[in-house]
Amino acid sequence: MVKDKVAENDLNKIFEGNPNIDFKQVEDSNVKISNIRIKNKYGEELLGKKIGYYSTLELPKLTYYDVEMMDKISLIFGRVLKEFISMDSNKTALVVGLGNWNVTSDSLGPKVISKLFVTRHLKEFMPQSIEDDISSVCAVSPGVLGTTGIETSEIVKSLVDKIKPDYVICVDSLVARKVSRLNTTIQVGSTGINPGAGVNNHRIPLNEETLGVPVIGIGIPTVVDSLTIVSDSVNSILDNIIGDIGNKYIEKKLIDINQRMKIIRKTLSLSMGEMIVTPKDVDAVIESMSKMIAMGINIALHPNLDIDKLNKFIN
Repeated sequence: MVKDKVAENDLNKIFEGNPNIDFKQVEDSNVKISNIRIKNKYGEELLGKKIGYYSTLELPKLTYYDVEMMDKISLIFGRVLKEFISMDSNKTALVVGLGNWNVTSDSLGPKVISKLFVTRHLKEFMPQSIEDDISSVCAVSPGVLGTTGIETSEIVKSLVDKIKPDYVICVDSLVARKVSRLNTTIQVGSTGINPGAGVNNHRIPLNEETLGVPVIGIGIPTVVDSLTIVSDSVNSILDNIIGDIGNKYIEKKLIDINQRMKIIRKTLSLSMGEMIVTPKDVDAVIESMSKMIAMGINIALHPNLDIDKLNKFIN
């Protein structure tokens, strides 16, 4: 489980004309897609992210209860993911489902793995049973350190050294930095992923530097910590007070939102401690989200197959 890194401001205004960052935002079927390319160290400092390419899909509310919308998002997500990879029948992709099967809110990665169209074994041992233009895809869910006693990075690195894939795709649950992001965004990045970072349990990162191949990270915020909930609530109350009273003196005294959050967290952290909260319908959410992510990955990794054919293979 890692941290949600979605920016929370009006990015169009912030990045307009900025030479250090390329930013583009489009909308497709009520899904807002934000694409950011950080070009240098100055861009890194501005956003707090590494040099690379990032996409965020903002989903309509309650998408996970709308089957038709889920299919649309799978197609959109598949198209977005194709911007990060270029697969063909001669390439191999390794998909890694990070997280804990036994914790529902952290089971996104393993559930995605169970819904993928894996083909490497068929292409290697039964080539006559599969079409020539289908890509080579393999997948693994390595579990968590507390269960296996093995660092995730050690497991993945050994597989990469053996299989020698052209791409590694890592899927994990995120800890939301804002309540409104909970179960409403799909995030993709070209700089890999840091397992456990969202709950301050930092492990060795999975990226091109550690694995030696391009690593794409995919995540959905499925939980939020209690201090974020309190911070968002207090900020909302203060903003409403400012709006109702319209007193410039009060507005100045209430300081900006980032300073407020730091003060709130510092004040409450000792009394509340570290508590992670997830929605009551998390079972349904994870099941639906894992289907959308898996189908999007299938679409990107098997560009010669349409969604109808893929559904036949994996159902």
